[in-house]
Amino acid sequence: MEYTVLIYRAEEGGFWVEVPSLPGCYSQGETIEDTMKNIQEAIEAHLLALKEERDETPNREEIVIGRVKVEAPAIA
Repeated sequence: MEYTVLIYRAEEGGFWVEVPSLPGCYSQGETIEDTMKNIQEAIEAHLLALKEERDETPNREEIVIGRVKVEAPAIA
């Protein structure tokens, strides 16, 4: 299975990542490569916990990423 992940630059350095289709599944790392490795492990652990809790795992991913244009007041 493959999951969409969103990677963000952390304010304190490094990166953090979330899996939109698996609420509560997050990880972090110093580099993007570390972050991707860590989230792979986090996803596997998250799915195992879901299976143990209720014997089902999500098998679909529903996510839409878009852009919204807004008129914002000028900041002085």
